[in-house]
Amino acid sequence: MRIIHVDDDPEYGVALGSILVSLLEPAPGQAREFNRWYERDHFYAGCMSGQTFFAGRRFVATRPLKDLRYPASSNAVEDTSIGSFLALYWMERGHHREAEAWAVERVLWLGANGRMDGGGGRQAVHASFYAHRWAAMREDDGIPAEVALDHPFAGVVMVISERPEGVSAEARERWLLEEILPKALAGSDAALCLSLDPMQLPEESPAYVAPAPGSDRRGLELYFLDRDPSEGWGTLFAGLETAHADAGMGEIAFAAGFLPTLPGTDRYVDEI
Repeated sequence: MRIIHVDDDPEYGVALGSILVSLLEPAPGQAREFNRWYERDHFYAGCMSGQTFFAGRRFVATRPLKDLRYPASSNAVEDTSIGSFLALYWMERGHHREAEAWAVERVLWLGANGRMDGGGGRQAVHASFYAHRWAAMREDDGIPAEVALDHPFAGVVMVISERPEGVSAEARERWLLEEILPKALAGSDAALCLSLDPMQLPEESPAYVAPAPGSDRRGLELYFLDRDPSEGWGTLFAGLETAHADAGMGEIAFAAGFLPTLPGTDRYVDEI
């Protein structure tokens, strides 16, 4: 296993600095309309055409994947049974503030010009900027974080955790890197794990939500997998909740698997 921290010098120049996570649920009966609007307009107009955004990808959760989610509810995600479409966007290191300012201004402009009303309506389940903390690669010469959204991974798992009071982010990081990930990644479907710290959306953002209790003790891990998340769920993720509790590292607030969408098609819209 190889660990690359956010402060390490980039090998080739471009480095991942922050991430926009957007988890949405289309209005009932509107999955196809939502998928087409988001894929063919908002994905590009709302993010990918923005300054310092350099990668993006969309994912979808089918009903079998939703059945594996836990817990049923948390402070981070009120109802974990919803949230069918996940979008991830990479922003270049050292440029978050300008990317954030552009994104807020752009969404407001799109709304004023009638381009936020497409897709038949949707509910924001979880939306936040995150600061990239470190990447753990299964192999020493594995897939780096910067190209993770362009590599044809078969799935991604999103895990939000909440530390108890008195446990620092550094303490949980040591526990993950020394006790959990060396065993979890070795020989598994998980080729890459990214650890992220939440960054509050600016108040002027249409998706702004006031910080919930404990939100300053949250963290997010993204696991990029070689297979469908359901195939290795029992080995890799089903026991994370117990492992956190046994080690005094708090609780899992959201664990959910997703498949990559197939651009240009309506694949999976009838399976959510």
